[in-house]
Order: sequence, then C-alpha cells, then structure tokens
Amino acid sequence: MSGAAGHVDPSHKGIALLIATLALVLAFSETLGKAAQTSGLSYNIEASNLWNFYQAKTVRMTTLRTAAEAATLQAGSAAPEAVKAQTEAWRKTAARYDSEPETGEGRKELMARAKDAEAKRDRAMAAYHQYEVASGAVQIAIVLASATIITGMNALAWASAALGVLGVVFSLIGFLAPTAVHLF
Repeated sequence: MSGAAGHVDPSHKGIALLIATLALVLAFSETLGKAAQTSGLSYNIEASNLWNFYQAKTVRMTTLRTAAEAATLQAGSAAPEAVKAQTEAWRKTAARYDSEPETGEGRKELMARAKDAEAKRDRAMAAYHQYEVASGAVQIAIVLASATIITGMNALAWASAALGVLGVVFSLIGFLAPTAVHLF
C-alpha cells in the first residue's frame, strides 16, 4: 500500500475551500433574500389594507357631506335648529374623516401611512431581487468550481471566484442599497 491513497492534490484543497466559501455566501444570500421577500409581501398587505381603509373613509365622508348638503338645500334658509345642528355634526364628522392626526386614521394620515408601507415594500422587493441575482451567481460559481476538480481547468476556478465576488457584491447591494442597481 502506498502513501498515494491519502494524497490530496493541493489545488483541490483550494477549490474545496472556494466551494465552502461560495456555499456560505449562498446561504447568506438565500436567507436574506427570503427575509426581504417576506417583508415585501407583509408591507404590500399593509399598504393594501391602508388604502382600503382610506377608500372606506372617503365613501363615509362623501356620504356625510352629501347628506349635509341635501339637508341644507331641503331646509333652505329657514332651517330649524335641529337640522342645522345635524348638518354641522355631519360636516365635522366628514372633516374628521379627512384628517384625524390624533388617531392617524384620517384620509390624509392613512394616505401617508400607505405610501410609507409602499416605499418599504418597494425597498424590500428590490433587496429580494438583488439577493436573487447574488444567489444565481454563486450557484453558477459552485458548479464551475466543482467542474474545475473534474477538468483540471484553472480558468474555471478563476471564473468561479469572479462570480463569487459578484455574488458578494450583489448581496451587499441588497443589504445596503437595494434600489441602487436596476437589472430587471
């Protein structure tokens, strides 16, 4: 029995280390990508709910304004005090539906909250897309690194390392500035 059975080509050790590093980058990009995707979906639901609430407030506000205007027209200038009081109450309620800073549930506040949720959704989805590009690059890099062992072609190892670096770059873009690069 010769010592050759335990011999490992030193270049294979380097490729194995490259594959392990690429697998680590892939794990991070996949995990961060799924987290960004989940956040994006959550913010999308939040924005949708807020816009629905906004629409409901608009319908209620319009109904009350119409009722107040109809009551005023029907009663004319000689409107009894009860009609005037009810009309004023409807107008105040309609104004409260339009803006209610105390609760944050007026139309103006709901619109601002919905737009904020949309911005967060857009950022999260942009990050998700950057992580997807990173994951794709790293997956191809792992395949090329594995092919290096079989073929012995060092050019594949260099291409693998370059794609790995590209994967790291896109992961960092997804984490730090997801809207900075638009590929799709």
